[in-house]
Amino acid sequence: MSSTATSRSLAAQPSERFMRTPNLAEPDTQRLRATLRQYFLETFDRYESIFQCLASDEAYYVKPIALRHPLIFYFGHTATFFVNKLLLTRLIDQRLDQHLESVFAVGVDEMSWDDLDDAHYEWPSVAEVQAYRDRVRALVCDLIDHAPLTSPIDWQNPWWAIIMGVEHERIHIETSSVLIRQHALKYVRPAAGWEPRGDTQAAAPDNALVRVPAGAVQVGKAYNDPQYGWDNEYGSHTAQVESFQASRYLVSNQEFLAFVEAGGYRNHRDWTEEGQQWLAYSHAEHPTFWIKKTQGWYLRLMTGEIPMPWAWPVEVNYLEAKAFCNWKAAETGQPVRLPTEDEWYRLYDTAGLKDPGDEPCNANLHLDHGASSCPVNLYQQGDCFDVVGNVWQWTETPTYPFNGFDVHPIYDDFTTPTFDGRHNLMKGGSWISCGNEAVRASRYAFRRHFFQHAGLRYVVSHAPAEAPAAYYETDKLMSEYAEFHYGDTYFGVDNFSQALARHALAALGDRPRRRALDLGCASGRATFELAKAFEHVTGVDFSARFINQGVQLIQTGQLRYTLTDEGDLVSYKARSLRDLGLKDTIARVEFYQGDACNLKPQFTGYDLVLAANLIDRLYDPARFLDDIHTRVVQGGLLIIASPYTWLEEHTPRQAWVGGFKKDAENYTTLDGLKDHLGPHFRLLSGPTDVPFVIRETRRKFQHTLSEMTIWERL
Repeated sequence: MSSTATSRSLAAQPSERFMRTPNLAEPDTQRLRATLRQYFLETFDRYESIFQCLASDEAYYVKPIALRHPLIFYFGHTATFFVNKLLLTRLIDQRLDQHLESVFAVGVDEMSWDDLDDAHYEWPSVAEVQAYRDRVRALVCDLIDHAPLTSPIDWQNPWWAIIMGVEHERIHIETSSVLIRQHALKYVRPAAGWEPRGDTQAAAPDNALVRVPAGAVQVGKAYNDPQYGWDNEYGSHTAQVESFQASRYLVSNQEFLAFVEAGGYRNHRDWTEEGQQWLAYSHAEHPTFWIKKTQGWYLRLMTGEIPMPWAWPVEVNYLEAKAFCNWKAAETGQPVRLPTEDEWYRLYDTAGLKDPGDEPCNANLHLDHGASSCPVNLYQQGDCFDVVGNVWQWTETPTYPFNGFDVHPIYDDFTTPTFDGRHNLMKGGSWISCGNEAVRASRYAFRRHFFQHAGLRYVVSHAPAEAPAAYYETDKLMSEYAEFHYGDTYFGVDNFSQALARHALAALGDRPRRRALDLGCASGRATFELAKAFEHVTGVDFSARFINQGVQLIQTGQLRYTLTDEGDLVSYKARSLRDLGLKDTIARVEFYQGDACNLKPQFTGYDLVLAANLIDRLYDPARFLDDIHTRVVQGGLLIIASPYTWLEEHTPRQAWVGGFKKDAENYTTLDGLKDHLGPHFRLLSGPTDVPFVIRETRRKFQHTLSEMTIWERL
């Protein structure tokens, strides 16, 4: 080992018990300062100590895997994170090292196994990074000792950035341990405090199924919770979970061996399409940490290889775990699969577990019992073993936001990029999971090909593994319309859909309010607004993408989207029907994709038809106007609103129904409406200008007047 590597701060050797995540509502601010100082220093020291497992300076600069930065990045990253977040909360007003804080700012998400980052980096020396870390240590200690402090520390408190930095570093203790485990053996060495357990020769138990009774699950942190949490933990989620059976033990290396020996990696029958793609890329024939030698199977740990501990849990990615379950289902004839997140919570609750306390817990968790996995039958929790600890457990649930989810303003992209249906939740934590990672409320999700200290427990259940929608709309046009329909109001201009619905209901008077049709409904706000007064409302739009937003609201009650602020910067928004006072309308609303110029026969018999901002987007508006009377009951109303922005990209010039010269005179769209609708309608009201505002960026808006006319069917 080089003199540079040995000269860095070795910090204190890890204590026997790693400090738990603290109570941030401690009213005694001096005691709170002392607690946070200890929490910060223990974490900072423990993080530096794991780099003692690197055998040389060279080990810092060679990538353990092609998909991630070399370890020198992670050595500096967690320290620069403190500075970057402290600046945002104005606890500090200047940087320590602008260059390093840029180099180490952003890591790499394993978004794809074939999306390699080959950029060239001029990394600083290990000694330079250690010197920088020493400066950050002094800075944070000085803040903890002297910065103004009020209790409690909630996520509006600037001190939240300090706790966020500590918890972020604890996450990287674990992720760095995985990278060290993936490093070539010549780059690693044993280190004090990071010795693996010695119980490697125990016999693996035969697995069995345990019945978990049906029951309710309730999760989600309150925003005044006294313990730190990441944004995806806040809000609320409730579910009724059907009874299921769960494996008593995590799947051991011994149990997984049967899948390997049955040709599980060669027979693609049991693999998902994504799993087959990963197999083609990786050429995997067995779990990645297994090593086949002439004398038998071995297991790669952080700093060495040992004869296979068959009783320890197997460690695989989601794709392998899913294939194993599919294989087991085929072998047993039972509906074997991975648990959902809700089922894991049900298992946790029935086991009577509590978050780790001050004493070492009855789980291989929080670094309480050594620096490796252990046999799967050591730590019993209820009727099962290792409900928490030993290794993370993959679930069938792609991560999603709870009701009431919000992003933290100084870390708005911690979770939201994972709301894409491709990041699955892992539960329970591993032997090295600590701080927030070790509590019931924690929610961590990774790409399905990602390797962590993760394995699996399987369940047997006929219930489908359904997950709430995780979709966040990022398409600019779709997001602008989501905000236009369901978002904020700007410059004092009322929500356009709400305004049209008010006009419609006022014009209806005592007329029947049985069925309404919202033609060109786009994202569907007016459809829901009309349903507050009508027995049934149908929204129809030509675009399936728009319809999807309305359908999503019916299915989940929520819509999530990103808005452009400036350049590549975005804001994350979420709207719920409950918050908008529209939740009770769901049963009276339906959405269909359809062509307003060629509607299906079923769309008829309406007391009201609303066509908002539609007429000047149709390819044949005359046909629509000439036929629409067949859709409206006698005495019913037709409302047309439009800014009359005729464009040839939407409507051929010869098909415009106004906005041109006719017989040398101006012929407006209102003239055209009167000519086409006159045989079957009378103009009841208007024209009336109804304004609306569309947000394009934080500083650019469209302000438009839509001309509304109301027609009564003769």
